[in-house]
Amino acid sequence: MPDRPVRVTARLDTPLSRWLWLVKWILVIPHYVVLFFLWIAFAVVSVIAFFAILFTERYPRALFDFNLGVLRWSWRVAYYSYGALATDRYPPFSLAEEPGYPARLDVAYPERLSRGLVLVKWWLLAIPHYIVVGFFVGGWHLGWWEGGLVAVLTVIAAVVLAFTEKYPRDLFDLIVGLNRWVLRVAAYAALMTDVYPPFRLDMGGTEADGLERSP
Repeated sequence: MPDRPVRVTARLDTPLSRWLWLVKWILVIPHYVVLFFLWIAFAVVSVIAFFAILFTERYPRALFDFNLGVLRWSWRVAYYSYGALATDRYPPFSLAEEPGYPARLDVAYPERLSRGLVLVKWWLLAIPHYIVVGFFVGGWHLGWWEGGLVAVLTVIAAVVLAFTEKYPRDLFDLIVGLNRWVLRVAAYAALMTDVYPPFRLDMGGTEADGLERSP
């Protein structure tokens, strides 16, 4: 199993519209509707995978690919909308890998998974990460609006973009790093890897080589 089974990459698109971000919440509504049902299916598939791993030590490949597709779709929508606002390219309605899209996610398929870890990693072992991720993606109450650190930083980047026509590069690197942390935890909690997510903020749009792609 590779040391870095989850790879999250992103490319900052330029130029970006100064004002499109104000209406992206409307534009992504169709995606939110589809993702609502996909995440229900994601939860069901994860339960099925739990029992499959418990009895066979394997995550059925078709189920793995489906859940990976849901994570990919969600990452592309987040990147386009208020998880980053770093592209104006409308995300495709697709579970497949989209090599041409500026936000990408891959998870190495594990040939074997621990029966013991599957009993505890998604709730007990992941608790420290859940606390951190909760701070990143939710839990802040500002009047009628609730959001996390990622949303706050993304809005700041959008305001800077509106007035300067530039997306701050350092802010982009930080936002991608926070999203990378969240996605690593999501893959671990969804039983897709036994490699414990690092407590490390790997900033920037690229990662060091090390993901072993499965055939």
